[in-house]
Amino acid sequence: MYCIIVKNEIKDGSRDEYLAAMLANARASVEKEPGCLVFDVLEAREEPNTFYLYEVYTSPEALQEHKETEHYKASRPVINDLVVSMSVLRSDIVAMNPERSV
Repeated sequence: MYCIIVKNEIKDGSRDEYLAAMLANARASVEKEPGCLVFDVLEAREEPNTFYLYEVYTSPEALQEHKETEHYKASRPVINDLVVSMSVLRSDIVAMNPERSV
């Protein structure tokens, strides 16, 4: 399995707008994409305006398929206008919580 952890730092005052777009994308990803196993949205407690996305896919190709979906494309203009900086950690999953794995 393949995982990305995305760090998004957003503009001051844009939390609600960011979450509206990101939560809709995350929900649709897990519901509509067989290759998307997990899409968690995390808000950092000690880093203002900072969110982490924990996404697990069956493969790097499944992530690419995610980027071609309508829900992803619909969220991008909103997200892109709100994000000040972004970084991505790409990794292979060595072990998962058995309660969560497929």
